[in-house]
Amino acid sequence: MFTALLVLIYVAFISLGLPDSMLGAGWPVMHTALGVPLAMEGVMSMITMGGTVISSFLSSKLINRFGTGKITFVSVFMTAAALLGISFAPSFIWLCLLCVPLGLGGGTVDAALNNFVALHYKEKHMSWLHCFWGIGATLSPFIMSFFLGGDNPDWRKGYLTVGIIQAALVIIMMVSLPLWKKAEKSDRAAVAEAEKVTHRELFKRPIVRFTLLACFCYCSVEAATGYWGSSYLVGARGADPQTAARFISLFFLGITVGRLAAGFISMKLRGRNMIRLGEAFLLAGILMILQPFELYICMAGIIFVGLGCAPIYPAILHDTPKRVGIGMSQALMGIQMAFAYIGSTFMPPVFGVLSEGAGLWIFPLFILLFTVTLVISSEIAYHIQEKRAEN
Repeated sequence: MFTALLVLIYVAFISLGLPDSMLGAGWPVMHTALGVPLAMEGVMSMITMGGTVISSFLSSKLINRFGTGKITFVSVFMTAAALLGISFAPSFIWLCLLCVPLGLGGGTVDAALNNFVALHYKEKHMSWLHCFWGIGATLSPFIMSFFLGGDNPDWRKGYLTVGIIQAALVIIMMVSLPLWKKAEKSDRAAVAEAEKVTHRELFKRPIVRFTLLACFCYCSVEAATGYWGSSYLVGARGADPQTAARFISLFFLGITVGRLAAGFISMKLRGRNMIRLGEAFLLAGILMILQPFELYICMAGIIFVGLGCAPIYPAILHDTPKRVGIGMSQALMGIQMAFAYIGSTFMPPVFGVLSEGAGLWIFPLFILLFTVTLVISSEIAYHIQEKRAEN
């Protein structure tokens, strides 16, 4: 039963990654076809992320009431309906409206499946789970690019194709609901305990505050590098745009392949050491970016940052039940997702504002600040966790 569910969860995470890179891939054509400025992509992204943050905060109450299986089914249904709706949307306003269910569905299913894996599977499965998200996020630009070629580029067919894939997953989720029911029977005691937990009570715990800071800092580093790494290579280091874009692609590939490798490494190293390994790669990569001599060492540093990102987030999430107990893990998982999305949503624009005044050269210092804070906050959280285990 749990093996079948694991396969299903992996497939669900591929589908979770599919919409995340669709907008960026299609927007150069979409904004022209819709007659709106290029900058309006930010509006759609903010609406989607806003829905994701809200649903992440609410996820524990919804999951405790309805169960992981039903919530996953409804969430995937919402994203499928939103993607299919976007493919037929007559105007930009409709696109913005459809971003609401797209974001709400993404946040809840993310929190639900991450907590289910943290409770029922080994650390390697969490790394591979996030690797499958990377596969989805990598596939969707290729799907979109297939329909943007030729004399009549049609972004709608790209969204329609991904929407159909999501709709097929909705059917699979509906058929699998009995499997989820059986698996969730073992979690009933934890659900009863979780219903008594409030977010305010969780925030009072130092281990929770430092864990949330670590999630925020990690996603700030990943998002800032993904958004601004190419601009830094071109504007501050003199790389040509094509080469810079290629190395940013390798950054995302480094995260995906790194998570595949991290699954095997986690059989020997556990949570705290996996995070330390990732942080070592992050710091090495940032130092390579900072060195002023060789451009290719700088660009290789971008890949090292991607490899460093790979094990950190899955390891933090997998240790959630160990930090606060099984009963409160779903509540903390939802808040972690929310803080992660806040970091990835707001820190790239913050850097954009800072770079306007100071210049793009501050990029490695910007991600270094968040990396150092990540190292400190994760070490303090694990120190508290170990002290509590001793007592």
